Amino acid sequence: MRRGAMAAAIVSAAATPAARGDTADARAAPPAQERGIARWFDPDTAPFLPIPEIDASPFSGVTLGLIPVVLTTNDRGEIDRILAPDIIRSAYFGWGARWRTFRNPSDDERWSVVGGAKQRVESEFDAEFDGGLRRDRDWSWTLHAMYDRSGTGRFFGIGNDASQSAATTYVDAQSRLEATVGRNFGRRLQVAYSARADVVRIDHGVLAGLPSIESRYPGLPGLGGEHELQERVVASYDTRDAATIPRDGSRVAAYAGFSRRGLASSVSYTFLGVDASVVRPLDDGLTLALHGAVRYMPDDRDAPFWALSSVGGDRSVIGEAQPLRAFGPGRFVDRNAADGTIELRLRALAFHMFSTDLSFEPAPFVDVGKVFARMGDNPVAHAHHAVGIGLRIVASPFVVGYLDVGYGRDGVAVFSGIDYPF
Repeated sequence: MRRGAMAAAIVSAAATPAARGDTADARAAPPAQERGIARWFDPDTAPFLPIPEIDASPFSGVTLGLIPVVLTTNDRGEIDRILAPDIIRSAYFGWGARWRTFRNPSDDERWSVVGGAKQRVESEFDAEFDGGLRRDRDWSWTLHAMYDRSGTGRFFGIGNDASQSAATTYVDAQSRLEATVGRNFGRRLQVAYSARADVVRIDHGVLAGLPSIESRYPGLPGLGGEHELQERVVASYDTRDAATIPRDGSRVAAYAGFSRRGLASSVSYTFLGVDASVVRPLDDGLTLALHGAVRYMPDDRDAPFWALSSVGGDRSVIGEAQPLRAFGPGRFVDRNAADGTIELRLRALAFHMFSTDLSFEPAPFVDVGKVFARMGDNPVAHAHHAVGIGLRIVASPFVVGYLDVGYGRDGVAVFSGIDYPF
């Protein structure tokens, strides 16, 4: 889900928090005629907060826009709903608009709806519902529907040494229906089954200055249209003190899955792996966060390139892509992948805004990751590196908005979004 603009809104708004008085009277706004347009930029008085949007994520070009953000809080002062429509101008695809709603009715469920389109090429829709997040019931579940047509796809070839000069582009259109059901054995242990139906079409690239993918890689599996029914099982053991904003504990997930030609799929492959994260408080305001993952594909003979293991981008998805925050999403792809991250999350500043208590959290990080062809290869040797700083606004227990800046072999990369990267 593309949530970067929402995080940009939170981070930008928090850069200039409103002053807080000691009493409700002290916080009361003066008459509108005395304040004029300034009241539209004060979160205590504005019907919404107009935030400029600047998105310069790798591969996506520069997007400028305006986001009228509306945040609401529950009776405990926690942000439980975010409305964030926007009007944007993309350097590649012209004018566009999007609607976003993120809702956390409780710490046990959440849902979101995102949709939008641009003048040319790109459109998107994403809806998700998660229930049983606390795992204090027998069952947890997730329902997810998605359509995304993106014109900024990049492919650099297969292998850990794929060069930036080998970049090609393509239009990627994906439709997805996914359901996950998890059986909980207490709050810590869960075994979950997922079934995901995907229809993927890879078409001729539309970006000037880059060759289209089929011109340089004409025999690459996955070009044109494919469909699959992917099934997987995930066993996880989770001792974290919170699902969204943990401060202590660990999570280990082992998974295995497949798509099989003839079983509602036009492609065949298998995959398995382990994903682990640890958070530990080092001090009252300092948290150490560690993450590591390996993904193997015992059978990839009929795997499309978009189903291979990959590193790059800003998100860790169990069983799928792993972060390397100096490179764009899917920068390196091959049969197998390994990834590791260390972060120091420092709560440096606390303030009151949107009728809730927020904190500002700088987080220096180091990411390492690689892809490799043989299952017996060393998963550590010749890894790529990314070093950088994350800037986060945290509204416990539901919302983290981030802006992460990383540096590596390809130069500087900037990402924004909602939730921690792992």
